[in-house]
Amino acid sequence: MILRRLGLGALGLAVVAAVALAAGPQAGILVAIGIGYGLVLEGLRFGFAGPWRLMIVERDARGLLAQLFAIGLVAAAAFPLLAANPLELAPAQAPIGTGMILGAFIFGAAMQVVMGCGSGTLVNAGSGNTIGAVALVGFVGGAFLGTLNAGFWASLGQLPLISAQSVAGPNGGLWLTLAGLALVAGFLIWRAAPGKRRPPARLFVAAALLAGLAILNLVVAGQPWGIVYGLGLWGAKLVTAFGADLSTTAFWANPVNATRLDQSILTDVTSLTDIGLVLGAFLIMRGKRDPGAPPAPLALQGWILVLIAGVVLGYSSRMAFGCNVGAFFSGISTGSAHGWVWFAAAFAGSALGLKLRPLVLIPARRQGVAA
Repeated sequence: MILRRLGLGALGLAVVAAVALAAGPQAGILVAIGIGYGLVLEGLRFGFAGPWRLMIVERDARGLLAQLFAIGLVAAAAFPLLAANPLELAPAQAPIGTGMILGAFIFGAAMQVVMGCGSGTLVNAGSGNTIGAVALVGFVGGAFLGTLNAGFWASLGQLPLISAQSVAGPNGGLWLTLAGLALVAGFLIWRAAPGKRRPPARLFVAAALLAGLAILNLVVAGQPWGIVYGLGLWGAKLVTAFGADLSTTAFWANPVNATRLDQSILTDVTSLTDIGLVLGAFLIMRGKRDPGAPPAPLALQGWILVLIAGVVLGYSSRMAFGCNVGAFFSGISTGSAHGWVWFAAAFAGSALGLKLRPLVLIPARRQGVAA
């Protein structure tokens, strides 16, 4: 067992070194940060979609409170960093709009259907969960398709960009954000069932580690932790490899996006942490003595529906300007008002998604196939 873990650790270091040699030290560090995300999320069982389900179904607020704690830790560092380095660091801020709200609601529903948000889908795929792997394929396709219609959803109407910094200044914006997190936490504690209000030490440790990695991500990449852009880029590279010309589309004609499409994915900061996240989850799962029982097999239509739900997950994430990481976690922690609206809309969508899940995850035994 010790030899296996040493071998897996050596594999992780080898990947980091190979990326650093191929694309530079920054790329190697970002892959290492991504591996850290995977190790924390899978190893300490810190998730996003699961705790939302527990709050809705069992009034268990512990996981969601840990998420708010992590966001608060990141905000405490991110606000002054952004204020001191406005040219080098960019926040995860986006406008509130009709398409954004609708996308967040749909995303919340779809993530409960496939049992994972953006980061959760990557973790599930990396840990060997076949539902997560199929959903990830759909997510990549959906995130790419969402780039083709980004202009349409924006045309439905958007407010001017609103941030905590624009409302109250850098210092006041931080206190405004922390106060908002405290109010939501207080509400969750009030609504939670007895015995399901205080997160265990494991979740506090995971939240602190995740926050540290997210702050490092901001400093090294120049932008907060994100998921969706990298997956959409993978889809775009795939279709161009088959001869598609994306230069006529508004999104990929943008000089920044066109450059990333032409270059290696090792030059894209979001792709690097996405790759590292999958690897980190893989390393944790392969290093376990007992990885646990695999998920029950699905009927054929169940797998098809999971793929479709993955497409919806990816597409809606583009509509909503991010997922639980890019919009909720990084958005709120860097002052974006859209992160709060995203949270409310996606949480409402999660309640619907939990009702839809049994209709999608159809076990094979219903078809008379031995499970």
